[in-house]
Amino acid sequence: LKAGGVAGVCVDLILFPLDTVKTRLQSPQGFRKAGGFRGIYAGVPSTAIGSFPNAAAFFITYENVKSVLPHGSSSYLSPATHMVAASLGEVVACLIRVPSEVIKQRAQVSPSSSTLQILSHTLYHEGIQGLYRGYKSTVLREVKHLSFSLLFF
Repeated sequence: LKAGGVAGVCVDLILFPLDTVKTRLQSPQGFRKAGGFRGIYAGVPSTAIGSFPNAAAFFITYENVKSVLPHGSSSYLSPATHMVAASLGEVVACLIRVPSEVIKQRAQVSPSSSTLQILSHTLYHEGIQGLYRGYKSTVLREVKHLSFSLLFF
């Protein structure tokens, strides 16, 4: 729990500026209007708050599912066990990751608004569904990456 959470926070905070630049480059309003290099850490509070529970949820689910699945003496089941456990871990982790990502990305392209303002605006205008915008596509993307990695290795 602690190791997964700390690792997730470290990775997310180190890579955050690169993610902000990528998000602004993809913004329909253009890089400069989305904030350019100004406020490169806009949205970091939502990432910092969501990162630890996101990574912890993944690793807890992964380890628990892995321990429940059959893992007999035959080694040919081992990759499938890891893939299923990791896929279910991603489904659970995305319950935390997606709302955090929605708020973070909206803050990245609107650096003048605070994380709390964006959260309250989203809840007021879109409800809880607004926080889960893109949940299905995020889960599909994550599970697809896991499947590809398993096949690759």
